[in-house]
Amino acid sequence: MKKGIYPVTAAIAIQLTLGIAYIWSVFQTGIANSIFGGDNAAAGLTFSLLLAMLTVGSVIGGKLAIRFTTRIVVFVGGIILSLGFFLASFVTPGNGWVLWVTYGVMGGIGMGFTYSTTIACAQKWYPHKKGFVTGIIVSALGFGGVVFTPIVEWLIESFGGEGTILGTGGEPKTLMILSALFLTVCTIGSIFLKNPPEGYNPVINGNGSTNTTAPVPEDTDSTPSSPSLPATTSNLAPNEMLKTPQFYLVLLTFMLACMGGLMMIGFAKPIAFAKGLTQTATIGVIAISITNSLGRVVWGMISDKLGRKNTILVLLTGTAVLALLVNAATGYWVFALIAMIGFFYGGIVGTIPSLTADLFGAKHMAANYGFVLLGFGTGAIISSQIAGHFKNVAANDINQMFPAFIIASGCAVLGIILMLILKKLQKSSKRVSTKDH
Repeated sequence: MKKGIYPVTAAIAIQLTLGIAYIWSVFQTGIANSIFGGDNAAAGLTFSLLLAMLTVGSVIGGKLAIRFTTRIVVFVGGIILSLGFFLASFVTPGNGWVLWVTYGVMGGIGMGFTYSTTIACAQKWYPHKKGFVTGIIVSALGFGGVVFTPIVEWLIESFGGEGTILGTGGEPKTLMILSALFLTVCTIGSIFLKNPPEGYNPVINGNGSTNTTAPVPEDTDSTPSSPSLPATTSNLAPNEMLKTPQFYLVLLTFMLACMGGLMMIGFAKPIAFAKGLTQTATIGVIAISITNSLGRVVWGMISDKLGRKNTILVLLTGTAVLALLVNAATGYWVFALIAMIGFFYGGIVGTIPSLTADLFGAKHMAANYGFVLLGFGTGAIISSQIAGHFKNVAANDINQMFPAFIIASGCAVLGIILMLILKKLQKSSKRVSTKDH
């Protein structure tokens, strides 16, 4: 068990650095004005492409991790991510599409190589605390926004000169520094990433100690059975998982569930501007980063007790209600509302990986979760285009963005319906399995 501390610590450091992707809101307005002629949807597409290609990178990286090693995949992912940010530093208004290719596509693929593989590695060391460990790992991703938001803003201003606004000079050198940071952290972190030995299965004893010598059959999940953490019956390979209805229910739920959270993450600062909170708009970015990170740990722990599906139902209900209140919020209440949406969003992102491992097993978790992330990537593109469109229509009248939040709320309600269907399907499967035996 002590050996598991090193991979988990390395995963936390890497995920913390990857959290830079979640501060796109800091760049959104300046990039939209300077590179894309004021088109918020075009600028927001950069962030959406990164999140969408995260899914592609996760699938490829997950498969390569089984064929080679997690260490090699994370190292290569760090190189791709670093190179993408480095090349993005050369983007000019005349070639804005290059930002989509470099920051968006290359950045997303590189991030995908490192994202799901580090989660899967940590889960294998602590299968009996899957929700908690996953929550800690992915919370680092959200907390990265808290750490790097003021740093990146300071770098942009420092490199751009006194009073520089975003998009007028400081971004290129800032992107170069971030490029070097990705390369350094992923290279060093990859050294400590390794899966536990074959047959590893910590058994919780009555005195709280662990026994790491219990053998695990090849075709079974390493998660011990317990009332709060049901074990899977097999480790499904991606091609097997794709044949199950459970996969499509989880994928669609993820797509619908992330809509409200991603709208807030990508547009927290512009929304604060529209609410007349120009001087303190960065508070919105930091608030959603903190609660996004906190939600991943808290709801991950709750899901170990309450169950993954029940936890997701609670989170979707909260998102559906809060999304409808954004336009009504005034003054600093908008920051509180944004923070709460981030808290629920973080819980969803932190719980879905554990649900994936519960349903389909731990052996192919990195690749399987990559496919589940296709739902997240699709939701990222759709949500950014919806929010960007209504932000263009609204200009400085935030009330014109209300349709976007109605859509986000409606998507959460649809997600609730799909999760209830999944619960019913799982109960039916258990009854059939019991009869067979």
